[in-house]
Amino acid sequence: MNPNDEIRRNILQYFYDRNATATSHMGKKGAAIKISDVKRQLKERFGLKQQEVMSNLTYLIDNGWVKTIDIEKTVHTKGGTVPSVTTYYQITAKGIDRVEGGSQFEPRERYAGINIRATGSNFITLGDGNVVNAQYSELHSELNSLKAAISATNDLSDSEKLSYAADIESIKDQLAKPEPHKTIIQHLWSGLKVVATISSVAAAYAKVLPLIKGLLQ
Repeated sequence: MNPNDEIRRNILQYFYDRNATATSHMGKKGAAIKISDVKRQLKERFGLKQQEVMSNLTYLIDNGWVKTIDIEKTVHTKGGTVPSVTTYYQITAKGIDRVEGGSQFEPRERYAGINIRATGSNFITLGDGNVVNAQYSELHSELNSLKAAISATNDLSDSEKLSYAADIESIKDQLAKPEPHKTIIQHLWSGLKVVATISSVAAAYAKVLPLIKGLLQ
């Protein structure tokens, strides 16, 4: 058993209990709390050292059990105004499910019940339950960036954004297959060529283009 697991359970339980009794989002009785208070209260409750808190809190954040929230403020000084950022820490929905043992509202894997390892290919299971063949992981990531750029642009209507986003999702679905259907991908990708002319989207499109071409060869 990993000796850090008990520390991680205690930290996560602390954030869970705080969230369960919170009367506000932030502040003394808030679900989100500053790191100085986290360290102090974990020392009082579990006798944890600062190093133990920080190293294991980093682990919990990286794995999505706890999240950080940055609050930016402007501080007025004699020399002018300077930005100030305060970071708060809070348990995530994934962390709550971890403590409670799951929920009917918890997202389910899209390919539940299928032994994807039996295909003989290497797969990556993503946080949203999607699966991608490892050799197409870079393409999958760049498609997400392209979708985000399309969603953020002001040069397309909402209906156009939805149409292009749906096509991108369909391409990503093909990347879960050991052998993606190239004809389908070619058809979907051809419909996305128009976004290459949009200045705010062109860079993201350009990153996907060579990866798509490599797949279609």
